[in-house]
Amino acid sequence: MKNIKSTFPSAMLAPLRSRRLLPLAAALCSLLCATGTGAQSYPSKPIRLIHGFASGSAIDVFSRPLAQRLTAELGQQVVVDIRPGATGTIANDLVAKSAPDGYTLLAAPGSAMAATPHLFKVTYNSMRDFAPVHQISDFSYVLVAHPAVPAKNARELISMAKARPGYLTYGSTGIGSGFHLAGELFCAMAGVQMLHVPYRGGGTAAITDLVGGRVDLMWDSLAVVKPQLQAGRLHAIGVTGTRRASALPNVATIAESGLPGYEIVGWHGIFAPAGTPREIVDRLSNSIGKILAAQDIRELWNTQAMEIFPSTPEQFATRLRFDYDRYGKLIRDAGIKLQ
Repeated sequence: MKNIKSTFPSAMLAPLRSRRLLPLAAALCSLLCATGTGAQSYPSKPIRLIHGFASGSAIDVFSRPLAQRLTAELGQQVVVDIRPGATGTIANDLVAKSAPDGYTLLAAPGSAMAATPHLFKVTYNSMRDFAPVHQISDFSYVLVAHPAVPAKNARELISMAKARPGYLTYGSTGIGSGFHLAGELFCAMAGVQMLHVPYRGGGTAAITDLVGGRVDLMWDSLAVVKPQLQAGRLHAIGVTGTRRASALPNVATIAESGLPGYEIVGWHGIFAPAGTPREIVDRLSNSIGKILAAQDIRELWNTQAMEIFPSTPEQFATRLRFDYDRYGKLIRDAGIKLQ
């Protein structure tokens, strides 16, 4: 039998191969063209910006003006869609399972993305199922105390806590919240024991009890505690960032006033589902960066004691990874569990 190569010369085989590859090439071209066209024409319909917290919450306060400005910037309506419950996990799950086309976005605080998944049984993975778009704020917490607590800085508070282990109490907005983790990190680094008192009713109930002297301490946002500080009903012991808060220039950081290396800050950010085309992620990130540079937006953020934190998607992804790993270790080491 003659060799098939001699029976079918290469000149004849080439067209056969080409015909076999034509359907595959056409399908690939169609997919690539559709993807490119979709990204280039984005957006061509309204966009949902989902978050998982109550109306009037910090993330809601930032989401609404951002949605209004994005509407003008992108030429399509951006609608805030609130899906509250389960510490933000309902909204996170919804976005994680949405089509990666840029029409469903998530606004979320750092604790919901980096801490909550270590405490709740969730069906998504914060590191795998989201495309970080842009960090929109950065803020330090403030450690405040009831006037009956004589400590004025971190050094004095640590001395008090060591003298009476487990005697001092601190409230928080819930187990696994950023404020709770700030307290756990303080205790771990200082080698002290304090009793954590979580409040299911949120920050208002905790602040009420702190002012009433039913708990001794609390880590919270400056925007929440500032009226109490100004009225003299509470006093500040320290801020949790690496530098002093511009709104509290006379209050030292916890790191500089007795606990070197201590640092924990909150943030808010915008995410898309994983797999969203890079062109769309970049379009959104650039638009948000432009909006955050506006003077009136900066002033609005300042009224909430928040700082603008421009970032690229890569920088934001790095921040998420750092906090996700750090909070996960802290939760495991402290044995934090939902009650």
